[in-house]
Amino acid sequence: MRLRAGDTVKPINLPGIDGTTFQLESLKGKRLMLSFYRFASCPFCNLRIHELVKRHDELGKEFSLVAVFDAEIEDLKRHTKKHSAPFPILADKKNSAYSAYGIEHSYMGFVKGLLFRLPTLLKGMLIKGYWPNLFKGGVITMPADFLVDRQGIIQVAYYGKDEGDHLSFDQIKEFSKSKE
Repeated sequence: MRLRAGDTVKPINLPGIDGTTFQLESLKGKRLMLSFYRFASCPFCNLRIHELVKRHDELGKEFSLVAVFDAEIEDLKRHTKKHSAPFPILADKKNSAYSAYGIEHSYMGFVKGLLFRLPTLLKGMLIKGYWPNLFKGGVITMPADFLVDRQGIIQVAYYGKDEGDHLSFDQIKEFSKSKE
C-alpha cells in the first residue's frame, strides 16, 4: 500500500555499501529524502545517484539523502562504490523496506521507460558506462522518492511512473532549504 503525505516514515535497518548497518532512526530530527531504486546496475538509477552526488552541496548540510536499492549488498558495492556518495546507499535484498513503503512493480512502467527515456538510457550506458550487465534485483521495480520533515513525517510521497521517473532536483533542493 502506498504511503502518502502525512504518514510517518517506517523503520529501516539495512546494510550499506560502506560496511555498516544503517538505521533510519539515526537521522531523527533531520530533513531528508529517502529514495528507492531498481537493481544495482540500472543505468537510470546510477545516473540519478551520479546527479545527487554531483549536486549534493546544493542541498545544504542540514539535509540528508538515503538511497535504497533492490539488490544484494555485494552486487550493490560493485556497481555503486565508484560514486563515492556522501550519503548512505543501502541494499534491500529481501524487499522489507520496499514492502513497508509500498514500492511498486510494473511491466508497463519498464517498457514506458525504455521507450520514452531512451536518450537518458543511452547516455547512462554509452557516455557514463552504466551497463545493465547483471540483472540481480527487480528489473520491473519502479522508483520512489519521499521527502521527510524533522519530525519523521512524509511531506511528499512520489511514486515513479516509469523506471527513470524521480522527483526533480529543483523540488528536492526547495524542500532542503525550507524552514519548516
